[in-house]
Amino acid sequence: MSLNSNTPIRTRIAPSPTGFLHLGTARTALYSWAFARHFGGKFVLRIEDTDVARSTQDSVEQILASMKWLGLDYDEGPIYQMQRLERYSAVVEQLIAEGKAYRCYCSPAELDEMREAQRARGEKTHYDRRWRPEPGKVLPAAPEGVQAVVRFKNPLEGDVTWDDVVKGPITINNREIDDLIIVRPDGVPTYNFCVVVDDWDMAISHVFRGDEHVNNTPWQINIFNALGAPLPRFGHVPVILGDDGQKLSKRRGAVSVTAYEDAGYLPEAMLNYLSRLGWSHGDEELFSREQLVSWFDGTHLSKSPAQWDPAKLEWVNSQYIKQADDERLAVLVAAQLLKRGLNVDAEALVPMCALFKDRCATTVALADWLSMYFAPVQPSAEDLAAHVTETVKPALQALAAKFAEIDWNKVAIAAAIKETVAAHGLKMPLLAMPVRALVCGRVQTPSVDAVLALFPKEIVIERLRNS
Repeated sequence: MSLNSNTPIRTRIAPSPTGFLHLGTARTALYSWAFARHFGGKFVLRIEDTDVARSTQDSVEQILASMKWLGLDYDEGPIYQMQRLERYSAVVEQLIAEGKAYRCYCSPAELDEMREAQRARGEKTHYDRRWRPEPGKVLPAAPEGVQAVVRFKNPLEGDVTWDDVVKGPITINNREIDDLIIVRPDGVPTYNFCVVVDDWDMAISHVFRGDEHVNNTPWQINIFNALGAPLPRFGHVPVILGDDGQKLSKRRGAVSVTAYEDAGYLPEAMLNYLSRLGWSHGDEELFSREQLVSWFDGTHLSKSPAQWDPAKLEWVNSQYIKQADDERLAVLVAAQLLKRGLNVDAEALVPMCALFKDRCATTVALADWLSMYFAPVQPSAEDLAAHVTETVKPALQALAAKFAEIDWNKVAIAAAIKETVAAHGLKMPLLAMPVRALVCGRVQTPSVDAVLALFPKEIVIERLRNS
């Protein structure tokens, strides 16, 4: 049974709260969200928490925080699988009653012995269906002391075929598919079963997910069919590769979404960058959230793995930093400075952000620059030796004296520097470089008069006189 063209668009993201929301899941969430928004549909957040031993509330909160930061608002949820156990149990009993699932009493030792024998014969390891009911087959009595699992009675013949939104037609023969365990010995249902019941109950029309789930899809399609439920359209997006050419994952050093927030990235930049990891719209590199929604119709998704490029992400973020409102940047930089023990009113940072943001790729880099206004600086020994020479020291002291007498603004500061340069027979860089080194702790800055004007006059004079 397939969806028809009049089916309302409903997508979902279903992270497992066994760790942070990693970048691959964030990209899948973004695609699912953008697709639903493009077609005026609904986007659902589901928390797949049936891995009770590893699921944590901290992970749930981090997932919710990541979604909020990225601006991926959901219309329904969060819906927790562990709150739906009665529903799963009812569907399992229905399948057993209809002869589409059965209880299996194989012990772990028996399963190990079964697999070893198959390996010894050079066969593919699989469950041999010894507890599967069949016409004329006599099953033994249920053994004492063994907690049964429930297995889905997978078709033995025929093919499972679906037209993947990303990969196109895919066919897998049922002989390649085992009788899937759908309920564990502890009574908790398994992922491949829960996801089908959830997508059915929630009327999910399109499922975007990583292509590591391709092998799960035949099982799920067969369960959908056994339940008489409509099939969603599946779209399996390629993996994201790290610098080492291996898949980014929680186990391979993938960084959480919230870590990028902490590192000074803007959510719109991350959204822009993530969306281009496996999807494109012509040659567009930078685009707004609204443009993404307007363009994202499920086409132009790549079949090839995407490469995570930290330098490209940094460049994208730098473009958004340049365009960002100075007041917004000031609030973000104030938070970064507070982490360093510098409690600064964001309002004071607004003109500083305006001056320095073109030089910065992140708000952390902006905080690196602006900390010189609120904490002592320490020029490098190399800069001091190269620029604060005996020849220039008299000019520095004269400039400090002149600064003490002027109104403190950019125009007056520029005039005082020019007068001092002329009076001491220097070229402008010979005075400007040591001024930058002493006052700012570095020799490369924007225009020195603009930089100094944002300092309190007393700090500038004090740092010059310390030369």
